[in-house]
Amino acid sequence: MQQTSHQPSVETLNLLKQLIAFNTVSRESNLGLIEWTRDYLQKLGAQVRLTYDASRKKANLFATCGDAPGYGTVFSGHTDVVPVDGQTWRTDPFVATLVDDRLYGRGTCDMKGFIAVCLSRLPYFADTTLKRPVHLALSYDEELGCLGVGGLLDDLTAHGIAPVACVVGEPTSMQPVMAHKGKRAFRCCVQGISAHSSSPLRGINAVEIAAELIVKMREIAARLRASESVDPAYDVPYSTLVTTVIQGGMAVNTVPEHCEFVFEHRFLPGDPPQWVIDELNAYVDTVLAPQLEVDGARGHVRFEPLSSYPGLAGKPDDAPVARAMQILGVERARKVGFGTEAGLFAAAGIPAVICGPGDIAQAHKPDEYITLDQLARCEAFIDRYVAATCMEATACR
Repeated sequence: MQQTSHQPSVETLNLLKQLIAFNTVSRESNLGLIEWTRDYLQKLGAQVRLTYDASRKKANLFATCGDAPGYGTVFSGHTDVVPVDGQTWRTDPFVATLVDDRLYGRGTCDMKGFIAVCLSRLPYFADTTLKRPVHLALSYDEELGCLGVGGLLDDLTAHGIAPVACVVGEPTSMQPVMAHKGKRAFRCCVQGISAHSSSPLRGINAVEIAAELIVKMREIAARLRASESVDPAYDVPYSTLVTTVIQGGMAVNTVPEHCEFVFEHRFLPGDPPQWVIDELNAYVDTVLAPQLEVDGARGHVRFEPLSSYPGLAGKPDDAPVARAMQILGVERARKVGFGTEAGLFAAAGIPAVICGPGDIAQAHKPDEYITLDQLARCEAFIDRYVAATCMEATACR
């Protein structure tokens, strides 16, 4: 069952081509992919659960393979991909295209390559005596801030389903990752009062209020950089605060009455994040309040949460981390700045490790690709992980 060459199985490649053909950009439904996968898994005898969003246009999938008692490891991936709008691709992003040893297409790296490997291995596991079941979890809207997987985890808790470990297959070049930062994202909406630009004191300039808030955030960001709360294991060893999108105003001769911007706070695991938004609200109440009133009329500032997920604070002796390190023959697990659903699995009491094929540097870019070698290495890793944790001692030898 384990791949000995650096070429993935034909099954993995065919499955990946099928998955890439589903346009699961986050603004679109993922039901085509989910229902196709459900049917594929049910033919293998797997038990499949779906949890839907409010519109029932998107769904998570959780499948259990094997009739052994108890619960085993869940292999987890997200089905949504980022848009290709404005990107120049040399190939059709929704047609998996093999060029030399690279397979191009949106999601090949992030992270349908991992899903295809899991699906290709499950038929082998279904034909094997398992001492523990093997689970597969597929989510929606991860790219929007890990919005979908919470419903899946709530469903597992409600039904007493408790996997003992989780492998999240985000692209890590098949190196184990035990920790990542958490994130909170907000939209700040500033409502001012419009006036002719020749009489600016008759209005409340929403753009200027927003600018003062952004300067305040830069001050907070500088304090975060200088904080004693650092972890040199991260490439950026401190928490960060960054403005990412801004829009406001309507004409060159009009005091703008509305401005909004989006910002994100990425924080080290263990650092309480709430103080940042508390300090910004206090700054509005104490410093900006006099500027939000003119001639008895008032403007306002509102912070709207967009998304959040916890950091992952794994340790080398956590069972899935230690197992991945042993299988891959490495002495340490990494820490990364990008977020994953692993922190949510861990918060639900399911220890997690992040390990998947592909290089995160390829994610979200035009001409996204994954190498055949990475897919083959992932096949070997999953085979060995399942053999060590879910199979009888004589299986998979």
